[in-house]
Amino acid sequence: MAVAMASASLATPLSGLGKAFEVSRSSVASVAGFSSPGLKTARSCPLHGQRLSSSRTVIRQASTAPTLEDGSQSETDIVPTPKVIIDQDSDPDATVLEITFGDRLGALLDTMNALKNLGLNVLKANVYLDSSGKHNKFAITKADTGRKVEEPELLEAIRLTVINNLMEYHPESSTQLAMGVAFGAVPPTQKVDVDIATRINVVDDGPDRSLLLVETADRPGLLVDLVRIITDINIAVDSGEFDTEGLLAKAKFHVSYKNKAIIKPLQQVLANSLRYFLRRPSTEEGSF
Repeated sequence: MAVAMASASLATPLSGLGKAFEVSRSSVASVAGFSSPGLKTARSCPLHGQRLSSSRTVIRQASTAPTLEDGSQSETDIVPTPKVIIDQDSDPDATVLEITFGDRLGALLDTMNALKNLGLNVLKANVYLDSSGKHNKFAITKADTGRKVEEPELLEAIRLTVINNLMEYHPESSTQLAMGVAFGAVPPTQKVDVDIATRINVVDDGPDRSLLLVETADRPGLLVDLVRIITDINIAVDSGEFDTEGLLAKAKFHVSYKNKAIIKPLQQVLANSLRYFLRRPSTEEGSF
């Protein structure tokens, strides 16, 4: 599951693309077609040499109607854990999206159409089965460039679009997703303690990069916020993987500092910065 993102001002251009990416927190909602009446909008800025602003992303609430997207469901079944994986590592030319919800998913035609509405091409789709259920995998690129998705805002819009469609056509999934608290038909019965759930680890991954592993409670906009915190301390996110697994989010980022692996003191700074940001209580700016 990987998410190739933007790098900071001291980092090399991501995936060899010598351009800065325009990102705006409001674009996560707008590009995905979600309503966002209370969204705090940050000024659009290129990721190289700039800092991303943090705000909440709002999506429309999933319908309670038991509609199906070419799938099946049984109210007596144990609801499986939904998984949405954004993989930027396995294919050099495309972003790989994987969706799993036990054996309940069909062809996901509506999800593919929703991705096309984001300005994306679905190059290929395949399905494979294992003990955890049916895995729907899509290789997607940007329609205007034919290249894989690099912008954190658009990657987050893809994630929220898939999750919203999942809750729309399989309302029972909202009980297993963190997004179900605000947007699902039925909120999850379990709650995740952020302090307990948050785990951060940085390890060496060769001479030129390090591997950052993050596990924490999921919420809208998390992917973008993680990249913002990392790049705020001038660490480049070269590529990565981002999983939504039920109530949790799991990220794996290949990171570097000035094209080299991150030294131990900077690893500690990175881990402390992420831990502080993820564990602190969220407070709206308007409350001050």
